[in-house]
Amino acid sequence: MQLPEDIINAAHKKMEDYDVEGFVLGGGNLNADIMIVGEAPGEQEAIKGVPFIGRAGDELNKQFEYLGIDREDVYITSAVRSRPYKWVKTNKKDSGGKRKANRKPNQKEIWAHAPILDYQIKKIAPQLIIALGGVALERLLGKGYKITEVLGEVVESPVLRAGEDRYEWTVKEYAVFPLYHPAAVFYNPRIKEDIYQSLDDLKEYISSFH
Repeated sequence: MQLPEDIINAAHKKMEDYDVEGFVLGGGNLNADIMIVGEAPGEQEAIKGVPFIGRAGDELNKQFEYLGIDREDVYITSAVRSRPYKWVKTNKKDSGGKRKANRKPNQKEIWAHAPILDYQIKKIAPQLIIALGGVALERLLGKGYKITEVLGEVVESPVLRAGEDRYEWTVKEYAVFPLYHPAAVFYNPRIKEDIYQSLDDLKEYISSFH
């Protein structure tokens, strides 16, 4: 997808003060019925410029297979396009004693990239937006929704878009389906059952419009 240069340039300018690297615009089928919105790129994504190709990407691919979805049939994007990182200590040889670790994006980073997501949602006009994790859900629907409370439910609602100096609601309503971020299972294996229950709910919903 080609984006207007002014949107990209404005995003880069707003990100200058933050510890981020790489830039992943997103990718997939421009005529997709389903749009996937993640949090932010990880290390591998930042290096290669492709969304969801690291460990979380492998997990997402398993979920696609379970759902009977081809990755080529959806459009994948995220709330933030550059990898947010922090420096942490490490004993790894030749590292100088520190390494970059992923961190959760802050609100200003999410705001900096908001017009990019707004543009993509408008262009794709998906029948369904799958929000992967709390960051993506809050970006789309605000702080009134917690992923643990709406996991596996379809939320029919306008979504947030960037206005002049604050978020505004779109006129159009979208179907938003919250799922745990694929990486969540690495940190909390006990949620696997909840993940697959919500995938069963999602499979049923997708079959209703396919």
